[in-house]
Amino acid sequence: MATRSSRFPRTQASRGNSYKNIFNKIRQGQITGVGLTRGSQFPVALLEDRDKRAQWQGIPVLLRRLHQSSHPNSDLSKIHSIVMELSSLLSMEAMSFVTEERKTPQESVSPNTYTFDLFGGVDVSSSLILIGINSIVFSDDLIKDCLSVLYNCCICTEGVTKSLAAREDFVMFLFTLMSNKKVFLQTATLIEDILSVRKEIIQLEEIPNLASLVQSFNQQQLANFCRILSVTISEPDMGVDDKHTLLARSTQQKTNTCPSCAESNQVALLNIPGFIERLCKLATRKVTEAAGASARLELEDWHSWLDNALVLDALMQLAIEEAEQNSTESSDESSLSSSPLRHRLPQSMKIVHEIMYKVEVLYVLCVLLMGRQKNQVHRMLAEFKLIPGLNNLFDKLIWRRQTSGHVLHRQNQNCDCSPEISFKIQFLRLLQSFSDHHENKYLLLSGQELNELSDIYLNANIIEMEALNNTDRNLVCDGKKGLLTRLISVMRKEPIDSSFRFWQARAVESFLRGTPSYADQVFLLRRGLLEHILYCIIDSGCKSHDVLQSYFDLLGELMKFNIDAFKRFNKYVNTEEKFQMFLTQINSSLVDSNMLVRCIVLSLDRFESQTKDMKVVEVFSVCRLLSYMAQVENRLSFLFRLTSIINVQTLTQENVSCLNTSLVILMLARRRGKLPFYLSALQEKEYAEKYPGCLLNNFHNLLRFWQHHYLNKDKDSTCLENSSCIPFTYWMETVSVLLGSGRSSRCAIATYIDEAYRDLDRDFLELPRPSVNHVFVCVCVCVY
Repeated sequence: MATRSSRFPRTQASRGNSYKNIFNKIRQGQITGVGLTRGSQFPVALLEDRDKRAQWQGIPVLLRRLHQSSHPNSDLSKIHSIVMELSSLLSMEAMSFVTEERKTPQESVSPNTYTFDLFGGVDVSSSLILIGINSIVFSDDLIKDCLSVLYNCCICTEGVTKSLAAREDFVMFLFTLMSNKKVFLQTATLIEDILSVRKEIIQLEEIPNLASLVQSFNQQQLANFCRILSVTISEPDMGVDDKHTLLARSTQQKTNTCPSCAESNQVALLNIPGFIERLCKLATRKVTEAAGASARLELEDWHSWLDNALVLDALMQLAIEEAEQNSTESSDESSLSSSPLRHRLPQSMKIVHEIMYKVEVLYVLCVLLMGRQKNQVHRMLAEFKLIPGLNNLFDKLIWRRQTSGHVLHRQNQNCDCSPEISFKIQFLRLLQSFSDHHENKYLLLSGQELNELSDIYLNANIIEMEALNNTDRNLVCDGKKGLLTRLISVMRKEPIDSSFRFWQARAVESFLRGTPSYADQVFLLRRGLLEHILYCIIDSGCKSHDVLQSYFDLLGELMKFNIDAFKRFNKYVNTEEKFQMFLTQINSSLVDSNMLVRCIVLSLDRFESQTKDMKVVEVFSVCRLLSYMAQVENRLSFLFRLTSIINVQTLTQENVSCLNTSLVILMLARRRGKLPFYLSALQEKEYAEKYPGCLLNNFHNLLRFWQHHYLNKDKDSTCLENSSCIPFTYWMETVSVLLGSGRSSRCAIATYIDEAYRDLDRDFLELPRPSVNHVFVCVCVCVY
């Protein structure tokens, strides 16, 4: 008895774990290539015996039958029922995975798809698609089901998407499959999922007959295709580590002199006839909004899970099919009254559907605007009247109501916002890219507003800017208000804690970037923009560093060299308490506010030379801000802190402006013959802080990198010259003087570093010394 009882549990354990042994044998075979590599190779009896205890839902047996029937010489007409049965088992898991927002696929979460993949279902399904496209027996519905099965596996089972992405031939084949309109939706969604996990960007030029394929798409398919294009034309996100530094990017550019895959793909798209024109039509086409509050309520109820494009597209297709069927079956309205959702759902879904597509279209246009073919894209967007079309949509679709409760996302961050929020953000990004340092920015205005700008120039006795004079008035916004004015209007109404304020301020600021334009500034001053910005900075209690930074930058562009703006500033900041609050906000983060500091320093320098202008003299004598910056100790304080918070290894596109602001202060000092005084003051500050040589060594290395970075960047150097109104040759001369090696030069940094502390020839790739740079930066932050 004892012997029998001791054997019984071992037998039970052996039987209970036998199905795990099958899993292990398959996995081992897949890894080594020896032995069993798929479940269909096991005998049917064994699979059926283990199925009940393992709860495989009959999937291994179905896959074995499917594999046996999937050879070219088999009767392919019999396999559709098998695929449909498998699809039903997998689709419920996929839907549950999407709606419950599971982030990490696991075996325990999706046992059916896991079993399907383990027993070779992914390989069989992909093979069926390859076979079926050339078979007259295969129906479109069968191919569609196979694609859906693969997509469900990609959603629920880790590793499936990557394995499909590694099959270059299969990925290319999927692109050709998109020409079949009946399976386009499923194919596009699967491609999008596959491309999102590829490390290498696919080359669009390698897709057979790319131009004819894209031209064959209807407008809805083209909009859907933009979801795929967004992955192929964007540079890969380099993460949040040191790869974002300018030093790392500079090193990468040295090794990669040829255009990137993303850049090549952008060129390939621009070479497709009519591509940009069709995107402009998609971006600006109108949507009939559903009447009544029910549609709006329904839209809000649905958007939480309609972000999944496959779900939304499938529901839209179902709604259209039902509508067509109902129109042919019966015209009796009473028969449909029992299903009120059927009346309202398609219309509200249509709005969300259109918004989601416009998000992708605007993103593609935005990326193209920032590429090397920017000027070509600009000409096309102007010609096809993108801006007037968006202006017509602004009130009815783009900003039809205020939206709150979202988190600010930067350009490369994943976004889980609703379609409506994403649409607004992409719209603002597009405006920013469209206006940034380009003469086409005046297309954001209406004809009446262009006349207003001309009058401002005339009244101020200033020659009108060539870009304004050259603007084609047939391409500007219709009506009295252009996009810029509408944007400022909603910006002033935006809740103070809304993250839209960041993007709104960036879009308006881009209109002012470049060579300062008095008329552009006055145009915005007349609309109360300066007072609104000051309210947000001083009185609103805004705590967001991103929003405050965008307002500092915008305020700097709005006030630069404009005495009227400084007069308005002094009128608003009319108490010492308000002024101190303003300084506190500036000093809280110089990385955020340094562009405004640069504006004030540059403006002060110009106003000091305009002693014969009574208007300037009057404002100068009473303006708190100008009086504060006129004190040399305050400028030195800014200079010391700006050069202390950065080093070569931490320079990014976000903080390199601190280096350039420091240079502006020193260039203006050099003009007045006071550069030695400033360098001597920095040396004294080093010794006072008991870190001799640290600041000046760091600044010397920063200037060496400045030469390395800017002398090879036409765009960046032009921006520096235009925004400061200081010739770039003077920038280069000043840097060369500061880097001079002669000990006798009173304008060279080296002169002010004692021999014992000098460290001027360090390689850029060396890491900063924690005992010097890092500690010194911390001390500076604490002191100031």
